[in-house]
Amino acid sequence: MRVLVTGGGTGGHVNPALAIAGNIRDNQPGSEIAFVGTSHGIENKLVPKEGYKLYHVEVQGFKRKITPYNIKSAWLAFTSPIKAKKLLQGFKPDLVVGTGGYVCWPLLKAAAGMKIPTAIHESNAIPGVAVKMLARYVDRIYVNFDATATALGAEYASKVKKVGNPIKPEFASLDYESARKQLGIDGKYKYFILSCGGSMGAEKVNDEMLALMRDYTSKHPEILHIHASGAVEYEAAKAKFREYGLEKCSNVQLLEYIYDMPLRMAAADIVVNRAGAMTLSELAILKKCCVLIPSPHVTDNHQYKNAKVLADANAALLFEERELTGGQLTDAISKLIEDKSKRAEMSKNIAGFALPNANREIYYDLCRLCGHEN
Repeated sequence: MRVLVTGGGTGGHVNPALAIAGNIRDNQPGSEIAFVGTSHGIENKLVPKEGYKLYHVEVQGFKRKITPYNIKSAWLAFTSPIKAKKLLQGFKPDLVVGTGGYVCWPLLKAAAGMKIPTAIHESNAIPGVAVKMLARYVDRIYVNFDATATALGAEYASKVKKVGNPIKPEFASLDYESARKQLGIDGKYKYFILSCGGSMGAEKVNDEMLALMRDYTSKHPEILHIHASGAVEYEAAKAKFREYGLEKCSNVQLLEYIYDMPLRMAAADIVVNRAGAMTLSELAILKKCCVLIPSPHVTDNHQYKNAKVLADANAALLFEERELTGGQLTDAISKLIEDKSKRAEMSKNIAGFALPNANREIYYDLCRLCGHEN
């Protein structure tokens, strides 16, 4: 099977794309799979690491004000499907799959016009701009929430299939003990806190996690604390890390990005993260005790809504960014470390939100779409 996969800009778009591609490759090892992204997205770091070829088609979003940026955006929106069509003619895919982000638009639009089977996956409850634009063209729309179908409207109901979120196979295959041994944590650290604020970074989350390192975890050598700052915020976070003298502490580490997230998340006792739908699916599969800090800069505040569902079920602790003053987060995490029964209860509760069959359902439906059923 020949497949082009597209989705980019953030890890929330790229990781599900990698999961779908990996599942196809595992089930049909002879498949030819390549990715399409922009030249500036995080896909340029993540996709080559997984061994896939990455093609570029330039496209970008629109700003609310009339600016030269928007003039370029309009030009790219017009010309990018033409360039995508040439790419499709060269690769000759049996199937094109998108997972969100503006780069999906030209490839899926062009593929649909060429009568190539197409599908797009939306992980969040509120569909993104690209998904809304493409709904009329694609053959299938995979969703994680019933609310997504409602937001898209009844006219696309026949295309919508609720499957959950595609997860990298490692998330389902790894367990706590083996992951700790693989990372060399077992017998060295009693607890492991893993934190990050998204693939591009979040200044407020970084500030809070560095404060946690300074005020708590650096003073507890039995705790390993690894924080990923994100690419955009890394230099600023690194300067503050040094200012706090944390480079002298062997049990705290600052990274730009975590490339082996399934392994590290599996080994963690507590995970502090944003509340994107993909992240929540991963946490649920691994039954992780977690602290969620939703991004306030997303459509319809959907991350808060995602996190609130878990918090109301006692499956996560929820903090909005505006609440992060006066050391509340440090106090909450230190108490969670000391309360084994609370962590176990949260782990049990979040497991109830896992949808473990998403990969299988997506794979078999994609095969049906392009006539490659096993």
